[in-house]
Amino acid sequence: MCGHSCQKYMAETIGTFLLVFLGCTSAVFSGGNIGWLGVSLSFGLTLMACAFIFGGISGCHLNPAVTLGLALARRFPGKDILAYVLCQLAGAALGGGLLYLLAQNCSHLDISDGLALTGMGQHSPTHCPLWVGFLAETVGTFVLVLVVLLATQYAASLAPIAIGSILTVLLLGIIPITNGSLNIARSFGVALYHGGWALSQLPYFLGAQALAALLAALVTRLTCCCCKKES
Repeated sequence: MCGHSCQKYMAETIGTFLLVFLGCTSAVFSGGNIGWLGVSLSFGLTLMACAFIFGGISGCHLNPAVTLGLALARRFPGKDILAYVLCQLAGAALGGGLLYLLAQNCSHLDISDGLALTGMGQHSPTHCPLWVGFLAETVGTFVLVLVVLLATQYAASLAPIAIGSILTVLLLGIIPITNGSLNIARSFGVALYHGGWALSQLPYFLGAQALAALLAALVTRLTCCCCKKES
């Protein structure tokens, strides 16, 4: 039992590390060449690959909002929430740390303003108001968690493709607004090495994503109840 739990926790840590490191590295080192589409694909394809690799081990949440949504939908044990979230934050911190180490030693990069940081209000890439960023993160995370919940229940074999694809599409719209979080671990992983405003804004992202997870779980449970009644 202990060995199986360790495998799950290791999968969540490694998977989140890969998501944050590969996604944010593409934004920092190649963003000027590949643009928002390329960065969105980097995150989406990484998540898709991780879902195929780690899905059978840990479920490949890699996102506290997904873990919370699954728990609220009664498809994940509540006792494991804290361990999963801690592993996701640890993996994100490792990914952000490695990115910071690489960027710090590249003379052509200015790291004073942070690396792939997410922000709302005056720290939004396009200076959208804070409420716009909060709403975008809420709606985007809601859609992401809802797709995870429904795809893994009704089309498990194709779930990695659906989840990776929807993350790509969502980021295309949300990167200009908040630089694309949809995952508090992703925001935390890079904000940790910048501090200041980046850390102070994490509660906004956490609030939006927690609300989104709750709404996605409610919609999923209502959907499942309707399907059972029809059958």
